[in-house]
Amino acid sequence: MGNTSQKQHYETASKTGVLQLSDYRLKEIPAEVINLSDVLRNLDLSKNKIAFLSEDIVKFKQLKQLNLDTNKLEVLPNLLGNLKKLELFNISNNSVLLLPQSFANLVNLKQVYLNNNNFKEFPTQLLGLINLEVVELSNNKITKIPDGMSQFYAMELNLSQNEISVISEDMHRAPRLKILRLEENCLSLDAIQPSLLRDSKIHTINLDGNLFEAKQLASVEGYNEYTERYTAMKKKMF
Repeated sequence: MGNTSQKQHYETASKTGVLQLSDYRLKEIPAEVINLSDVLRNLDLSKNKIAFLSEDIVKFKQLKQLNLDTNKLEVLPNLLGNLKKLELFNISNNSVLLLPQSFANLVNLKQVYLNNNNFKEFPTQLLGLINLEVVELSNNKITKIPDGMSQFYAMELNLSQNEISVISEDMHRAPRLKILRLEENCLSLDAIQPSLLRDSKIHTINLDGNLFEAKQLASVEGYNEYTERYTAMKKKMF
């Protein structure tokens, strides 16, 4: 895929606001892309070799979707928080350790994909983002779910394939959480608090591959309330 193909993409994007430059071996965001920053709403730069985002990222004020899946990113710029219209953010399959503090300013975010990176801590910048729907954090190195989850508004959270041994005491207060995936972590049965099963809105919790057998969950107080929610969800589906 050569420059001619890219040029055609730029011309189309100037009219549609959508630009896909996946798998072009790019090492940085091309100047031609930055020149389209005023019109782009959807930018896909996945499957490239981009190792850093320059300060020019701040120019993409209209951007609603940014896909940087499968690149070589390790650090994200603090200016990322200026992309106030962003609804979808994907940096899966990189080497990122942390979200910038300004990420907490992205109040319109709905979908966040951070799986297959190097996060050691749950990114608390996600707390308070009231429009969140899906957060994907599987296959990182997170060891605990922190306090403050009463301010976590997503409906679906995937933390499978981490190193989690502790779940925050206020996890059951996540106001909209319905699906919680915790497969292949380091959880003991004691880490599953009755309040999580009894008092939360979670109807689907996946715990296979932890330090207890999934069937043992039935012995935890609140399991009956959890199964009632699960059954009610299944009935709605059919």
